[in-house]
Amino acid sequence: MDKYIEIFIAGYKGYASYLWQEITNPNWHNYFYWLIIVSLFFLILEVIIPWRKNQNIERKDFWLDGFYMFFNFFIFSLIIYNAASDVIVNLFNDGIRFLSGVDLQKLNPMYTWPIWVILIIGFLVRDFVQWWIHRLLHKFEWLWKFHKVHHSVEEMGFAAHLRYHWMENIVYRTLEYIPLALLGIGLHDFFIIHIFTLAWGHYNHSNISVDGKITGGILGALIGIVISQRLLGVHLVPEVSLTTTLAVMATSIAFGSLVLGSIMKYLFNSPEMHIWHHSYNLPAERRSGVNFGLTLAIWDYIFGTNYIPHDGRDIRLGFPGIEEFPSTFKDQITYGVVKNKSHSE
Repeated sequence: MDKYIEIFIAGYKGYASYLWQEITNPNWHNYFYWLIIVSLFFLILEVIIPWRKNQNIERKDFWLDGFYMFFNFFIFSLIIYNAASDVIVNLFNDGIRFLSGVDLQKLNPMYTWPIWVILIIGFLVRDFVQWWIHRLLHKFEWLWKFHKVHHSVEEMGFAAHLRYHWMENIVYRTLEYIPLALLGIGLHDFFIIHIFTLAWGHYNHSNISVDGKITGGILGALIGIVISQRLLGVHLVPEVSLTTTLAVMATSIAFGSLVLGSIMKYLFNSPEMHIWHHSYNLPAERRSGVNFGLTLAIWDYIFGTNYIPHDGRDIRLGFPGIEEFPSTFKDQITYGVVKNKSHSE
């Protein structure tokens, strides 16, 4: 027991130091400034090419959602998640070792695989697990109480991506950790996956509409970077000249735009698809929700939960009873946990 208490305390101290380093030392491996950069990028796009042109840039709850971004990304981790998760990780590993005598880390063949393979597998597994967790949040009433915070958004924008109840951090991170731990996904691997999904999550919630050829071209560019720049120092191809690098990038972008562009809406989530997930009015047979994908859309098409009946640009958002739902940060983060007069069911 003393071991886990020490881990818990070290988790607080370690994360506090880490967070301070994040804020005071900007660099390309820094969550804090990646969050700011990605958010500013989509804010600029919402100003330049808004999908809902009559929606104000400073939409309803814009600043509330902005605070949620930093709370859920950083402050919550400092308060509880990081220290508690360190204990859970060690309990899980020690428990498996005690019951079976097997050290999962030593048996995992992925430790010898190329980093780009690990990233792809880690991304696919994490997104699939999150898709099922998302369905659970809609399926069970006690989880839906927490998820209502995210669905209380009435005007969609990029920052709505990270408006969610702190209990969702616990549910998602607890359930997604085990498969990722079994796969041997390390902190550096998770950083890359997390930044990519952060950007795509901002995109899904943003007030923009982008042609599939453009998003396909962006995906192609990422593929080109992996091929030509030997991601994270792993040599996928021999040393190449600048001309060859540019040729690879151009070919990858063209492939993404022309080939992947036409099927991007089936592969990846989008504002046009995700807006229906937040719809106030859903068909009677779809009351438990639609379009559960976080980054990928393929799970919804595979399991039949896809739903885009028409252009949903101006549909009403929220859920029946949203008029009585708490509107302040304090009441929202205690919703479903503490009973008070403002917590209507």
